[in-house]
Order: sequence, then structure tokens, then C-alpha cells
Amino acid sequence: MAKVGAPPVIPPELLPYDSYGTDPKWQLKFTYAWVGVLVLSTVLSLPRVIRAIRRGTGVYEPSNWFGITENTRSKYRSQRLAPISRPASPKRYIWHLENLLGRLGSIFHWTLPGLGLNLGHLILLAGYVATVVVCIVKDSVLVENSNRAGFLAIAQLPVVFLFGTKNSVLSLLLGPGNGYEKLNFIHRWSGRIMFLAAVIHGSLWIRNDLTYNLPILSEEKEGSGIRAFGLLGVLVLFSLRPVRKFFYQGFFIFHVVLFVAFFISICYHTTYAIPWIFPPLAFYGLDIFLRLLRHRIKDAILVPIGKQMTLIHVPYVSSGWAAGQHVRLRVFFSGRIMESHPLTICTASPETTCITSFPPGISFGARAVGDWTKALNQYAHQTAEEIRTLEMKSKVAVPIDDPEILQNEKVTTQQLPTPDIPVQVMIDGPYGGCSVDLGGYESVLLLAGGSGATFTLGLLDDIVGRCVRNGRRNGERTRRIEFVWCIRSFGQIDWFSNALIDIAKVAASSSRSPMPLDLHISVFVTCLCNPEAIPPIPNSDVTIFRPSVRNILLDLITPPQTSSLPTQLEQNEQFYAQDSTLDSTTPQETLSVPSDRSSSDVVLGDAEAPRISSRLPWIGDGGGVAVCASGPASLTREAANAVAGIQLSRQATKIGSVALHTEVFAL
Repeated sequence: MAKVGAPPVIPPELLPYDSYGTDPKWQLKFTYAWVGVLVLSTVLSLPRVIRAIRRGTGVYEPSNWFGITENTRSKYRSQRLAPISRPASPKRYIWHLENLLGRLGSIFHWTLPGLGLNLGHLILLAGYVATVVVCIVKDSVLVENSNRAGFLAIAQLPVVFLFGTKNSVLSLLLGPGNGYEKLNFIHRWSGRIMFLAAVIHGSLWIRNDLTYNLPILSEEKEGSGIRAFGLLGVLVLFSLRPVRKFFYQGFFIFHVVLFVAFFISICYHTTYAIPWIFPPLAFYGLDIFLRLLRHRIKDAILVPIGKQMTLIHVPYVSSGWAAGQHVRLRVFFSGRIMESHPLTICTASPETTCITSFPPGISFGARAVGDWTKALNQYAHQTAEEIRTLEMKSKVAVPIDDPEILQNEKVTTQQLPTPDIPVQVMIDGPYGGCSVDLGGYESVLLLAGGSGATFTLGLLDDIVGRCVRNGRRNGERTRRIEFVWCIRSFGQIDWFSNALIDIAKVAASSSRSPMPLDLHISVFVTCLCNPEAIPPIPNSDVTIFRPSVRNILLDLITPPQTSSLPTQLEQNEQFYAQDSTLDSTTPQETLSVPSDRSSSDVVLGDAEAPRISSRLPWIGDGGGVAVCASGPASLTREAANAVAGIQLSRQATKIGSVALHTEVFAL
């Protein structure tokens, strides 16, 4: 018998493309890539995580895992100051290492206007996009078979949900200050890239069907694919920023409903999507479970401050949050129980806080700028007026039926103090927090614009309480604090004037201690209206001026005798010469209020406003500076660029590490 040879082997280049055998491997390669970057980020964050665990602050305190807690027994808190303990100086090599790492990482703080993303974010997104593109086009026949793009679109579902949930494990792995609001940009961009991958997948298959007159594989597969693609497109449209900003409740409802429908459609479209559905469901299920554990319904008090601000106090809350965190708050008033809004906690914990003018507990500030906040302020004023009227009527022995008498009584009620308006609130949180431990730096600069002061006020209350009330028991090194607040009118100072007065008095009480804490408050107002209403806040200056964040930071870190910065009056003249958005009737001059003033001690004229370096004593180089900015995107962007520029200058070698945290909550 003749021997039969081996069967012929078809060359690999002649074999048909095995999409269902090859493309899932590229899904895994993409997953390995982003998980590897996440693991690397976790390793780099270990020092910060370890320090936060040792301090037991923020999300690393066990009591914060299950929301805020209430203690109705401790209605009053002691203001007795603890003895001051001198912190240990950091080792020299640690100081040099932190300084070097800070200077190398400062380049990533650079932020371009309009994007809302710094250079670090852009590099991360560029690497993400490049990885997706390589996984789609590498060794694929994309035009003839576009399944690879569909597989990669499905592979991004875990990324979308991991970075989109509010209670994510990433907040623990990446260290303090990395809440969902900091990681949400990856959620948004990964969702958009997933949609683009789906566009490539669907459009190329439709092209092939039309070009080659290919038969429809099955009505269920083709139809479910078109439905999934349509749902994903509607999701993207409803996720655009204008929709999120003006119709957030509708955006949230559509987001949940459409994603459920998308999951069902994609599972009917291909069985290869089913394994990639379970991780998102696990992430979202964990988020819902933890949010249920953190939800609290509490009695609260509304205090309207004019027509622009409403303070919300939740009494007797004792623990479960840290300074700089925020909650999702629902206020039960006028039938608006379905709306939840993010509000920053503006007080420190009861054992640390210096504020006595607020009820003991937790406090928020809601500026009346949107529909909900305006309705809340209006409700508070109307209810306060009704309570005052009832109090006046209860003091009259005979009924008041004459309209003229009622009108006179209404005028009289305006002279009564604003009563507390009781409401009920639902609290979901806390979330977020500050990524910088202010106690590790000798100098601190807190910048705020408008209602962004709720964030910096909480940090100020916390660091002053830790250094003075608690006696630096955790080794706090802070010696100088500059609190800068930029507002549009003098009346806005009343929003938090009582709290600032309380904190300033506590800071001033440390002047005779072995390690005093010096606090200076600078308020910058962009228009002149009713300067007589300025409250007497100790060691503060109020100036009609739009400041330069870079000059403020340079003034803080420069010794007084070597400072060559332009005076505030010169900057003021430059500002009014360049800025045409202000009223032309606004005087081009500086209003300065001395630190020992009363409410009537106001100096108006061309006198130069005092420098920060003259208000805060110089303590030498090497202690480091912590910069925290909160408010409009323009302010936080300017702060980030100022820190990046100073870190790259020669002066950075003297001042030590410069840490930065910015807080902008944008939908």
C-alpha cells in the first residue's frame, strides 16, 4: 500500500478571520492594561493611605463607613483647650524626598481653561484612548469584520461602573481626597469611548450588509443590536453637561432606566456580553447597599441669611464625617422630597470644632443660585415670617382683625430675630474629602470663591481646632494660616462671619502658647456697596480688589524684607484698567479694614492694603505649604497653575513641599 502523507495545512494568511476566538483575547488585554495602571496607582498611593489609616480620618475611620451618627445626650461641648505638644520635626531625607516628588509631580497640576482637566488627567485619558485604539485595530480586519470594536465596547462596562459609583473601593485604595467626584471624569470619558466603539461596530456592519447584500442573520440579533445602539446613543445625549446642569433629576432617572434596558438588549444581541454584565452589577449593588447603610433621616434647622444663603444645621450629630467632605442632602419642604443635592460640610467634628455660634452638630450652606436653593431660601423666609407673626399675635390680648393693625404688626415682626425653621432632612454620605493633611505643613493657604467657602471654612475650623483645642496631639506642624475669600458684595460676609469670628478668637488664644498659631483672614470684594456692614472679624482685612492667586502665594512664602511683589493698590489699578465687566461707577481704590477695627472703623481711600507677609510672622523656610482652593473653575485653575509654576521655580528648594487640593463640584 502506498503511504498517505499528512493532510495539507492551510496557510494562516488564507484562513478566515476567527472573530469569536481572537477578539475576546483583546478584551482581556485591554482589561489587563487598565487594571495594571490601577494597581500601579494603588502602590504609589500606599504612603498616603498608611498615613491616613494611622490618623483614622475620613473614609479610614471605621465610624465613617456607616454614615453619620447622632448623640442626643451631648448637647453641649467643652471649649477647654488641651496642652500644646510640640510636634517632631521630619527627618532631613524625608523632607528632601517629598520636595523632589512634589516638584516632579507639579507639572501635572497645569490646567487649561474650558476643559476642567489638568495635564495629569489629559495624559491618563490619552493613554486610555490609545489602549482602546490599539486593541481595536491591532491584527484585525475591521472593515470586513467589525466585531472587535463591539467586543471592546463591552469590555469598558466595568470601567464605566467602577468609576461612576459613589461608594467605590477606589476611594479606599487611592487615598484620601479621591472620592467619586474626583474619579467621575473617567466614568464620563469611558462611556463616550464605549459609544464611539459601538458606532464603529454598528456602522461598519451596516455598511457591509448594504455593500455586499448580506442576509440578516436573525431578526432577534440584528434588532437587539440596533436597540442597544439606540439606547446607548440616547444615554450619551442625556449625559451632556447642559442636561446634567439644568435637568439633573431627569438625567439621573433616564440614566438608570436606559442602562437597565441597554443591559437587557445587549444580552439578547450576543451571549459574549453576559460575563461582562456581572462586574458592573456587583459594583452598583455594593454602591446601593452602602448607600442604604449611610442614609439618615434627621431633624434639622433652616436659618436664612438674606436672600442668597440658607444655613442648614443638623443638631447633635456627633461623628461619622471629616472636614472637607460633602453629603447628598434632601430637605423635606413644599413637596420637593425627591431632589437631592450635594452640600459641603462647613464644620469640623464636635470634639475639634471652634464654632460656637452654630448649634452643636453638622452644618451646611446652600447658596440660592438654582431652582431648588432659591425655593429653599424662599420657604425659610416665608416660614420665619409666619412664625414671627404668630409670636406677635400671641402677645396681643385681643384678636387682630383690622388690616391696618395687621400691616403695622407685620412691620414690627421684621425687628424680631430670625427664628429657627424646623425641617426634616435625609442625608446620604459623607463622600469625598481633602487629599492634603494640613497638619503636615507649617504654612496653609485656603482660597475660596463665593459659596466655595463652605469647603475651606470646614478645613479652617478643623486645623485650628486640632492645633489649639486639641493641643496638636497628632503632631500637627501648622504655624501660619492665610484664609482668602473672594466675594461680590460686602453683604456676603454675613454668611459665615459668626463662624469666622469664633475661629479667629480661638486661634488668637494660642498667642501665649509654646507653639502659637497665627491666622489672618483676607476678604476681597469686587464691588463697593454698604461697607459699613462689615462685621468685626479679628485679624482680617477687607479689600475692594480682585487678587492674583500667584501673588498671594508668593507673598505668603516670601520673607517680608525680600518681597518685591507689586502692591495691592498697583494690582488693583491694573485690574480695573483691564476688566470691563465691573460697574464703571465702582471706585478704583482700596478699602482696608485694620485688624483691631470695630464695625465703623473703615478706612477708604488710596491707602495701600497690608501685605500678608506683614500680617503673618515669618517662621523660616522648609516647613512646606498646603494650598486648598474651592469655588469657580477659574479660581481653582488659577490656584493649580500658580502652584505648578512655583514648584518649578528656584524658590521651591527653600520652602519645601507644596501640596495642592482643588474642589470644584461640576455636574
